[in-house]
Amino acid sequence: MSGGLVALLDDVAALARIAAASVDDIAAGAAKAGAKAAGVVIDDAAVTPQYVSGADPSRELPMIKKIFWGSLRNKLLFILPALLLISAFIPGVIPFILMLGGTYLCYEGAEKVWHKFFGHHEDKEAPAVERGPDAESKVVKGAITTDFILSCEIMVISMNEVGDASIWVRAVILVVVAIAITILVYGAVGLIVKMDDIGLHLAKKDSAGSQRIGGLLVKGMPAVLAAITFVGTIAMLWVGGHIMLVGVSDLGWHAPYDLVHTLEHPVAGLAVVGGILGWLVNTLCSAIVGLAWGLVVMAILHPLKKVLPFGKKDGHEDGDSRAAAAGHNPEKPDADPAG
Repeated sequence: MSGGLVALLDDVAALARIAAASVDDIAAGAAKAGAKAAGVVIDDAAVTPQYVSGADPSRELPMIKKIFWGSLRNKLLFILPALLLISAFIPGVIPFILMLGGTYLCYEGAEKVWHKFFGHHEDKEAPAVERGPDAESKVVKGAITTDFILSCEIMVISMNEVGDASIWVRAVILVVVAIAITILVYGAVGLIVKMDDIGLHLAKKDSAGSQRIGGLLVKGMPAVLAAITFVGTIAMLWVGGHIMLVGVSDLGWHAPYDLVHTLEHPVAGLAVVGGILGWLVNTLCSAIVGLAWGLVVMAILHPLKKVLPFGKKDGHEDGDSRAAAAGHNPEKPDADPAG
């Protein structure tokens, strides 16, 4: 009896060690996957506040809550099962899906850069959101539609980083990434859109210190939003360019990425700062490749947008395709890929 009990306890201990190792693997995999998707996450947080711009302050957080649940539903009920099936039965498709997402990132980043320097400045800011429940529903649907695209990119990048794990570990990691990133993005968005209200509240306090902090928050939020947008654009070009470099290298064209490694090598061996400098060189090269590829895609797509049905019909280029997705283009029908 005692021997059987000891054997049982040994089995339980072994299972506990396996479970602990699995938890460590999942935590490490989720951290690795989330870090790789950081560029898209930053861009998502930079873009989303525009959807509640001009809305009644009392409706800002309820709208963000609706977009949050729509985003989480997209990731867990639609994108995750599709990616798991693809990875199980046709894994060879994933690099091409990843490169398609990388191309999208390069295009969006390059378009932002182009319109920053050469675009129509009078169209720079997206129109304020119309008031009323119908307009609110329209904006929420548009935001969820745009988030679907960004969520696809996040999940595919994350999947690619943990492709060697078993399908169940991949599934758990992607669930963790989906939940954590959605909370991170929309928590940050909620804080951003309410920061000016917090500043106004503090500015009305009797304390001089509170008034100073409140004034700084109100005056500083435009600069914060501009900085987030700038970082988001750079991150899009960096992540998109890196995806394209790795993708074409995996497909057999090694020269572009070999050149990046050649440029990276002289500084990577330096003591203390070598790792950081090597990363900076790699990131800069990736961003340059991302901008170049994005401009090529722009040169192809922009003429097509003038003649195809999805192009704008008023003769103006779309400086930010996400503004249209948010419901700012009345000629575009609403679409919610999550149903």
